[in-house]
Amino acid sequence: MSRSFLFVPGDSQQKLAKADQVGADALIIDLEDSVQPAARPAARERVREFLSQEHTAAVWVRINALNSVDALEDLRSVMPSQPSGIVLPKPEGARDVNQLSMLVDVLEQEHDIEPGSTELLPIVTECPIAMFHLHEYAAATPRLAGLAWGAEDLSAAVGALANKGADGNWLPPYELARSLTLYAAAASDVPAIETVYTDFRDLDGLAQYAAVARRDGFAGMLAIHPDQVAVINLAFLPTATEITRARKIVKMFTDNPGAGALGMDGEMIDRPHLLQAERILERAARIDRES
Repeated sequence: MSRSFLFVPGDSQQKLAKADQVGADALIIDLEDSVQPAARPAARERVREFLSQEHTAAVWVRINALNSVDALEDLRSVMPSQPSGIVLPKPEGARDVNQLSMLVDVLEQEHDIEPGSTELLPIVTECPIAMFHLHEYAAATPRLAGLAWGAEDLSAAVGALANKGADGNWLPPYELARSLTLYAAAASDVPAIETVYTDFRDLDGLAQYAAVARRDGFAGMLAIHPDQVAVINLAFLPTATEITRARKIVKMFTDNPGAGALGMDGEMIDRPHLLQAERILERAARIDRES
């Protein structure tokens, strides 16, 4: 799974032309919030043309909500060009993702696309009802590639005046949504993707926010501005110190295969530490392969 997912408005030829130069691991070409309804037919054609070109990053498309009049038209337009995946906004639960998967099944077959190759990334906390269904993703379609979360639509839906406090931290209702997304992703054995940092000029604040996200277990992050990409990529890159420690832990357990816990540098290391070390090394290796 990618570290950085950059949203790119599907109706902006200028931004699409520059998208590949930014260095994002993945691009999310947007047909939803950043495109006015009247502009969507033209945007679909522009996105379809963009998808037909060669790209260094994975290219996803955010369609409109599944219960909207635009969602099926979005899918019919972009699927022939074989996007890496579909980002689904405002799902009420895994049922919506499973329904989307069935639609994609049909479109893959119609356009001679490898079955199951189109991945799905839902933004799982944008509807209040969705908060009560996050556990269902553990039994969702195999197309599920991760779980992302968002606070802006959620706060608007509940009529909140703010979703962050004066200190810039999430207020309790949105911290809850964030935490539940993290747990639901772990239960589903897919990566959790941190939501956007809306102040795109505050790169120092972004660096701190992304570092906390990685500390907490998120594997990547959504971006709304090209300047955010390099900061996010660095934040989710395992450090040399982390890799050295992880290698030491893995070697220690390899040399002592029957051990449940071992001492290392004055610290007791057990199987959860080994699992974390293996994940760090796997992630570092994957980033190295893809860079």
